Amino acid sequence: MREYTLIRSARKTLALEVSREGEIIVRAPNRARARDIERFIEAHEEWVEKALARQKERMEKYPEPTEAEEKQLKAAAKAVLPPKVEKYAALMGVVPMGIKITGAEKRFGSCSGKNSLCFSWRLMRYPEAAIDYVVVHELAHIKHKNHGKEFYKFIESVLPDYKEREKLLR
Repeated sequence: MREYTLIRSARKTLALEVSREGEIIVRAPNRARARDIERFIEAHEEWVEKALARQKERMEKYPEPTEAEEKQLKAAAKAVLPPKVEKYAALMGVVPMGIKITGAEKRFGSCSGKNSLCFSWRLMRYPEAAIDYVVVHELAHIKHKNHGKEFYKFIESVLPDYKEREKLLR
């Protein structure tokens, strides 16, 4: 049995996660029995192996940037993202309330309830087609606050190849 970190809470289901560093995290209900947790992990061993391999590959492809690289990526984000947001917002007929560049590690972008957009400077490590997809994705949230059918139809109306672009982020 692999080593893992167990996090108990008032949740109802078991869940597995592999962190960026390759740590296996098990989230479990407060009352879950140890043997049920062990069985759950064993039943998902194949998934864990694949997730660990993906994280290792991601870390090799995109290691933590040096200070100089981070500075360059932030400058690139500040230069590249606002014009892209402006271009696609006009094309999509939406108006964002602002743009912020962050160092978020787990998401490339977000759209607040007040239509303010945030983008991670880490996105600058990806191809332009992927960057455009993230910009369009977040702008689409101004019109559709969920990930329903209409949301993806809206994205597809702007980027017919959005599924291929999305794959570039994985």
